[in-house]
Amino acid sequence: MTDETKIDAIGTADKVKLWVAVLAVVAGIAAYYLLGTQAAWMRWIYVAGGIAVGVLIVAFSRYGGEFREFAVSARVELRKIVWPTRNETTMTTVVVFAFVAIAGLFFWGLDVVLAWATRALTGQGG
Repeated sequence: MTDETKIDAIGTADKVKLWVAVLAVVAGIAAYYLLGTQAAWMRWIYVAGGIAVGVLIVAFSRYGGEFREFAVSARVELRKIVWPTRNETTMTTVVVFAFVAIAGLFFWGLDVVLAWATRALTGQGG
């Protein structure tokens, strides 16, 4: 078996697992509606069971392995983050509020000037 055939076979098997997982979830949801005469908590158990079976099937596929790899890599990257100190956060917040106030005053002034120009040119407006 060539490498390309192996990759295609693995991809096909994982696609089948993914479809079986989707079918398990859909079956759980369908059971909720088809068993309408049973108690609600019992019907929710079928939904939860379908989701659990779907998750288990995906977990043992290539997609599950890639997700675990992603989660581990994300945790490693999260540990690399250097969070700002309380003082840095406070100063950044003050700067943001100051710029918002300045921008607000600028746009208010621009609005007043444009309203005045519009009244002067057209003779309309308040």
